[in-house]
Amino acid sequence: LGGLCCAGLLARYGQDVVVLESHDRPGGAAHSFDVKGFHFDSGPSLFSGFQSRGPQANPLAQVLDALGESVPCASYDSWMVHVPEGQFESRIGPTDFLKDLETYVGLDATREWQKLLDAVIPISAAAMALPPLSIRGDLGILSTAAGRYAPSLLQSLIKMGPRGALGATKLLRPFSEIVDSLELKNPFVRNWIDLLCFLLAGVKSDSALSAEMVYMFAEWYKPGCKLEYPLGGSGAIIDALVRGIEKFGGRLALNSHVEKILIENGRAVGVKLRGGQIVRAKKAVVSNASMWDTLGLVPPDAVPRSYQDQVKATPQCDSFMHLHLGFDAECVKEDLGIHHIVVNDWDKGVDGEQNVVLISVPSVLSEGLAPPGKHILHAYTPGTEPFGLWDGLDRKSAAYRSLKEERSEGDVEGGGAGPGPEVQPGKVRREAGRHAADAQAVPPA
Repeated sequence: LGGLCCAGLLARYGQDVVVLESHDRPGGAAHSFDVKGFHFDSGPSLFSGFQSRGPQANPLAQVLDALGESVPCASYDSWMVHVPEGQFESRIGPTDFLKDLETYVGLDATREWQKLLDAVIPISAAAMALPPLSIRGDLGILSTAAGRYAPSLLQSLIKMGPRGALGATKLLRPFSEIVDSLELKNPFVRNWIDLLCFLLAGVKSDSALSAEMVYMFAEWYKPGCKLEYPLGGSGAIIDALVRGIEKFGGRLALNSHVEKILIENGRAVGVKLRGGQIVRAKKAVVSNASMWDTLGLVPPDAVPRSYQDQVKATPQCDSFMHLHLGFDAECVKEDLGIHHIVVNDWDKGVDGEQNVVLISVPSVLSEGLAPPGKHILHAYTPGTEPFGLWDGLDRKSAAYRSLKEERSEGDVEGGGAGPGPEVQPGKVRREAGRHAADAQAVPPA
């Protein structure tokens, strides 16, 4: 998504752009694929803000708006939660989650959650004064945001008063500092905050940027808020971005693996592809590969040693184990719901191996994703699959297929809920090895 958004905006504002994609389809971790009439998302399936407009809009909505493209969506306001305390339908909005807390956890948790909202919502004005596209976790925010948006930010700080303005100074700090300053002690509240941070940012609250979390809290816990699922799946988003790129003269080349970034006189001047082809750049090369992969594409002396050390010292999260299934709609109840979050054991941590499982059944909202009478299911462990188990395995080998079978059998308990969305376990397991996606990193674009 990042590479396509970058390319779209550059093309929109008159630059000559070509996207070199290593995969045989665009989208990176957000691409989609088809198997026998079933249309699967390979990556994210929880979206909000596609219909929003203005400076505070969803960044992706801003890009699509600039490209003159849109994505039709179905809206909903809840997901099923399967946790050790029980299973319940969790609704976004200012009051419904408080009722769930009182019922399944207790009044103490309700009071602490309200205390968090009372502290976060006021300082959200500062976060909302800065467009999400400009928020970053380093001093570069002074050049990307503060200069242009200083007047609106100052107005927001004045309205917030001294206490709110003081809280806003923590926006570029870990979210755990806000949580700790409120002396929140309830175990479920602390675990739930870590879970939300992990699902949204891939890290727990001690590493999640406060600005990002405050922005999302303001989005999810305001009156009338909704979640959205793009009709046609995540592939519909990719299609819209590609249309926008090509509409403004940009080009997309698939199966084009960048093997090396060419450096001359201290600047990137092009790339060399795996097949030996050289693509020269008039102005710049933008890498949407990870910073670790990008270091491997440039000569060792091309970037400062301090930056290399910083990249190498930055820990990576583990991989994702994906399971994609097509199944009969008659196997499930009618009010199945699109999303299920399963936590087997809080003590293992939200980042514990196969402890948290996310399950999406998007065909309940977007019928065209599966043949008539069928559903699709996408279950995955969010960044907790040890890649060391898979490293070096031949994907065509019996050992690889056997490991797929074994790892896709992961326990899904969640407060005695069994297989969260009530899919018949036998039918799931017989097909698990066949449709489980490769548990490996997405190749760099």
